[in-house]
Amino acid sequence: MPVADKIIGLDEMVQRVEELKKAGRIVVQSHGVFDLIHPGIISHLNEAKGIGDVLVVTVIQDADVRRGPGRPVFPDRLRAENVASLEMVDMVAIVPEDIPFECVKRINPSFFAKGHDHKQRDKHIHDKIFETERHLYFGRTQIFETRGVSFSSTQYISNNWDGYPDETKQYLHRMAERHGFEDIAAAVNSLSGARTLIIGDGIIDEYHYCTAMGRAGKSNLVVNKYLTHERFAGGVFAIANHVACICDHVRLVTVLGQDDPDEEFVSTSLKSNIQADFFHRADGPTIIKKRYLDIHSNQKVFEVNYLNERDIDADCEDAVVRHLVEVLPEYDVVLVSDFGHGFISPRIIRTLEEHAKLLCVNTQTNAANTGFNMVTKYSAPHFICLDEPEARLAMQNRFGDITDVLQSLAAAVPAREVIITLGKKGSVGMSQGGAPRFTPIFSSRVVDTIGAGDAVFSYAAICFACGLPLELIQFIGNVVGALAVQIVCNKKSVEKHELLQFISVILQRKDPTPSGAA
Repeated sequence: MPVADKIIGLDEMVQRVEELKKAGRIVVQSHGVFDLIHPGIISHLNEAKGIGDVLVVTVIQDADVRRGPGRPVFPDRLRAENVASLEMVDMVAIVPEDIPFECVKRINPSFFAKGHDHKQRDKHIHDKIFETERHLYFGRTQIFETRGVSFSSTQYISNNWDGYPDETKQYLHRMAERHGFEDIAAAVNSLSGARTLIIGDGIIDEYHYCTAMGRAGKSNLVVNKYLTHERFAGGVFAIANHVACICDHVRLVTVLGQDDPDEEFVSTSLKSNIQADFFHRADGPTIIKKRYLDIHSNQKVFEVNYLNERDIDADCEDAVVRHLVEVLPEYDVVLVSDFGHGFISPRIIRTLEEHAKLLCVNTQTNAANTGFNMVTKYSAPHFICLDEPEARLAMQNRFGDITDVLQSLAAAVPAREVIITLGKKGSVGMSQGGAPRFTPIFSSRVVDTIGAGDAVFSYAAICFACGLPLELIQFIGNVVGALAVQIVCNKKSVEKHELLQFISVILQRKDPTPSGAA
């Protein structure tokens, strides 16, 4: 069969597999990135084909490959063609991977073939999928472990083709020596028991995609044609979703508009383990931020905000304070996502500081609040996470060394730990009484930076609350940031399995220090 004829859509593959199984054929599925066709892949696919009549292969689409920097090396169409060119393969489909192994559930093969060498890794990354909730993901599909030649394309690519500078490689080598992947995975999995309350400004982000038509005839502006748009649950909604990826029980406290609450959209956008408490302000709408993008360059060209940035009315504030006093004792940690849009009033801040067991704070600087939403309005947070402009603005230090800014911030707002994210320069953090610690950036591909800081804060705060050392908090936070910048706005959360997959890849790297060097 010609190679091109082997490549079909997922829906067609589902239909064909169903027909084959009804005809009594045994269908085996293999699934992965397939960036490199190496001896281990050939051995795996041959062994998989040997237990059945038909071998189908699903190739993860480019947008959902999160195996570390520079991945995938080859685009999905080329990867699919490479796999389809192998004689033992009968059908190939390029599939999404928003939910891991979702395609296996849809295709429902007789056997799902996975490499035996991934068994230990999957125990940490996909423990629910292959162990505790295996029946939900695979149903009656049997899992078959191939035992051929062990050869990791991910490790080979990581060691030979990545774009990390030597300083980052050396950092990762030291990290791997001090904290093995299994230890880090155990630490991440231990976060699930933290009972977490999250409070802050809920935002609906909208991306309106346009294409330029030309200059207006009677004014100096570019006329754009509307094409399509997307809506995302952003702000504290996104933070709650991130935290819900690692914590079993999450409670959300936020405010919506009385006239246009958008509750149905928000509620359906939240993960199932989030208990949401919505309050309503009578004097303003649910916050919506509409960004207009050029569809060809994906660049943002204009933004319109719908909000009332004044403090919430007294009745709404009273209700929120009463609620917080009642429920805060039930929670191990409180995350404050303060966008400066009127919800987190001085009275609510005092209530949080008086009643929260652990208080983690992120105060954001944006166009609606520049200069008026400083972290210095908090007097007793336990953990602070800001970006560099937010920290510099709070300390009124525009050009000084960032370590001076960090130390000034730690003195002005005495938290146990402070982290400042530095964009391309990574992050710098400091524990109370300690010295500044720098952690490099791990991203190599940036799709969108909107929401990345929220993702970092979400994971870092929970790591802090569970007692992880600052070195691990910054490392995990920067890995989360590297994953978050590959996501359009708040289209999806950074899932725990993606975090662990990425960590398992970057900690496989060889020490770049030359032999004999100090």
